[in-house]
Formats: sequence, structure tokens, C-alpha cells
Amino acid sequence: MELRFYNTMTGQKEEFKPIEDKKVGIYVCGITAYDICHVGHARSAVVFDVITKYLKYRGYNVNYVKNFTDVDDKIIKKADAEGVSISEISERYIREHNEDMDALGVARPTVAPKATENIKGMIRHITALLDEGLAYVNEGDVYFSVEKFEEYGKLSGRNLEDMIAGSRVEVDEKKKNPLDFVLWKASKKGEPWWDSPWGNGRPGWHIECSVMSQRFLGDTFDIHGGGKDLIFPHHENEIAQSEGATGKTFAHYWIHNGFVRVNSEKMSKSLGNIFTIREILKSYHPEVLRLFMLQSHYRSPVDFSSDSLAEARMGMERFYTTLKNMEDALTGGVDFSGVSVKNLSEIDKDVFEYVETLPDRFTKAMDDDFNTAMAIGFIFDTVRLINGYLIEKEVTMTPEKLFVLDVAQRYMREVGKVLGLFLEDSDKYFYEDRSREARKRGLNVDDIDRAIEERNASRVAKDWKKADEIRSTLAKKGIILKDTPTATTWKIE
Repeated sequence: MELRFYNTMTGQKEEFKPIEDKKVGIYVCGITAYDICHVGHARSAVVFDVITKYLKYRGYNVNYVKNFTDVDDKIIKKADAEGVSISEISERYIREHNEDMDALGVARPTVAPKATENIKGMIRHITALLDEGLAYVNEGDVYFSVEKFEEYGKLSGRNLEDMIAGSRVEVDEKKKNPLDFVLWKASKKGEPWWDSPWGNGRPGWHIECSVMSQRFLGDTFDIHGGGKDLIFPHHENEIAQSEGATGKTFAHYWIHNGFVRVNSEKMSKSLGNIFTIREILKSYHPEVLRLFMLQSHYRSPVDFSSDSLAEARMGMERFYTTLKNMEDALTGGVDFSGVSVKNLSEIDKDVFEYVETLPDRFTKAMDDDFNTAMAIGFIFDTVRLINGYLIEKEVTMTPEKLFVLDVAQRYMREVGKVLGLFLEDSDKYFYEDRSREARKRGLNVDDIDRAIEERNASRVAKDWKKADEIRSTLAKKGIILKDTPTATTWKIE
């Protein structure tokens, strides 16, 4: 089956045909580095992380470019408020961004260019637009003339005349048309600036992405991505200024992820419902947040709430419990040299044939517009089947049954790696997840561990009364202990 996904430009699913065989160039608009990343940033980051990982899984050599805007009105405002340079602000929040992405399991892009490193390229690009008669200068500002680009509005499906008629853009006497957008801003007192043919100034936001994407991917590349909020005007403007300067198609495919809502409301600072990534990860394992994001199709909106995260946490617990049960059964290693698929019992063979097709079913789902929701559904189906099978194995554990379990856990890990799931050792996952839940409830994890150590020492000394007292004290705090032949584990009730 060929890979097909929705192209915003055409409004339909299309077969993916890269410019170069088995090579993909993809550009995604990054953050403006002036604040901590929130759950909306996490959605876009996880979506395109999975897309790039899946393309690699399918055998493509991926050149993934994601930029940083490190000069902008918001950055300047914050720098002024703190009395520091814009570079100090942008570098601080780029570091914070990278720490958040690392914690979330998002791989670094191939290239992460900064706007201020590409000023010369922006000046060259603006000069080309002026030479083509698509831009004009007014008192040191340079504007793109939208009326001069005949296809303006083709990505968003908007008609220029209708846009002008219904324009609510603030009147700017320097503009010939209210929808014209700035390519270069004349510097104001106290602002950072660069020298240009039009005087000291700095670039507009839209021109940055055109120049950085084309520098690292060429005038025409395969995929341009970002959130739905960027379709208009940012991506529309990118197309106009890029194709206006080169006369070539800018990007062949456009991918946009859906919005994040919080408790069914739009995220906004005025509502006070913006949650940062690090705030969420204090209470939930990163894979829980990823599962929450990926259980919905990337183009659909997702509703962020404590209930939805709790549900995702339960899902991850089911996954890791099944993995642990399989891996515990395989502990110590098993010799499969004498095992043949032909000699499997009917039950063993049925389970084997199902789990063996997990990578194929996963690929089928992902080839259909990166349908992570369907892919995760297939993994849940596998878990249900294996859990039933593990009940059977309690009767008689044979090398044949262990062979089937080995295939199942390896394929779960394989497809999970593309989604950024099942990357932890099972015991480590449970400990980290429960530790987050404990901290969320104001419990001290170190105190819990010390209490368990003290209880274990009491059991060794056969002081059963003290051991029971410690168990009872922990239970009153909602901490339930489970004794196994090798260790004592705990969970939050």
C-alpha cells in the first residue's frame, strides 16, 4: 500500500511522491522564543515527530528542518522589561524548548536554524521581490503587494476581493492594500537592527520561514507543516513571497495539525487555561501525554482535561502491564531453536499469526494519512489477545508459547518506537509514573521508598507486626504494596 495523506493545498488525500526517491525534505514552523512551551506546542511537536519517525520507518532519508524565531516584537518587549538583550531572552527559551522536547521524547530536527542567522538571505529574497515588482518600499518599510500575486489565497481557499472587502486589518497608511504584509521593518529607537538597502531595520515574521526553508531544502521541497492556525496568513504569505521570487512551486504537500482545547474551551491567557509542558510532566509520564495526543487523528482537535489524561494513563498502564508480563515470562532466555511455526498448536498458531501481522496493520493505518488513532487501536487489540493468551500460559508454559510471546513483545516495541511509546523498561516506567502521581498528591517518593525498605528489613527479621504497621500506614495514604518473589512494588490507589 502506498503512503497517502491529506494535502491542505488540494483539500484531499494524495499519494506521496517525493521529489527524490526515498528522500524527504520537510519544514515545520517552530516557536517564537519568548516564553515556556505549552500543550499546544506539544501537540504540533508530537505530530511531526511521529510523522518524521514514520517516514524513516518506511525507509526514507528525512531532512527535517524546524526553525526558531529569535527576533520579534514579543521578544523585544520581554528583553526591555528585563533589561537584557534579545539574544539572552531567545537563547534562554530555546534552551527551555529543547529541554521540554527532550523530556517529551521528541527527536531533534536535522537542522534548527535561527532567524538572526539568516538576515542576509532575507535581504536577498526581499530584493528579488522588489525586482519582480511584487513589493514596494515606504519610509524604510518594505511590503509585499498581495494584489500582484495572482494566486494569493490558494492555500486557505480565500478570495482576495472578499478578503479585502471584509478586512478588519488595522489601517496602516504606509500600505497600498490593508492585506499587504511587511517584509522588512524600519528600526525604531532602542530596537535591534541590521543594515539593509532600505535602511536599518529587521525582517518581518513571514519572510523568515521562506528563506530558512529554501536555504536548507531548496526552492521547492516536499512537505511544509505546522498548526492549522498558521494556514492564514502565515503560510499563505510564505507561498506568495517564495513563489513570487522563484517562480517555482514552494512545497508539494501541506500538513496541518488540529487545535488543542482545554476542557472544551479555546486556550488563552485571558482564560488562564494554558498549561506548560513541564507543568504537565510533573504529574504525568511523557508517554501518557504522547498517547493522549496520538489517540486522536492529527487533523482533529483534541480536548485537554484531567479526565482525558487519566484515561491515557490507564491505557499506558495496560500496555506496560502486558509487556511486563510477557517479558517476565521470558526472563532468563529461552531456546527457540527447536520451535517451528508449523508445529505450533492451533491456539498458539492463531495468536502467532495475529501478532505477526501487527507491523503490517500498523503500516496500513499509518499509510492512511498517518492514522495514529487506528494504529493504537491495533496495539490495544494485540494487548487484549495477549492478555487472554497469558491466562492460557499459566496452565502449561512451553517453548512454543514463549516463542509467540517473544514475537508479540518485540513487535509491540517496534511499532511503539515510531509513536514514541514503550521506550522504557517496564519496571522503570511504573516507578516513574507512580512517582509522578505521588508527587501530584503531595506525597514524598523518597519517604515511600524508605518505608518499603524498613518494611522489608522487618520482614527479614520476622517482625511481622512492624511490617504490617508500615503497610497499614502507607495504605492510609493511598499507597498499595504488592509483594513479589523478587521485590516489593507500590502504586497509588
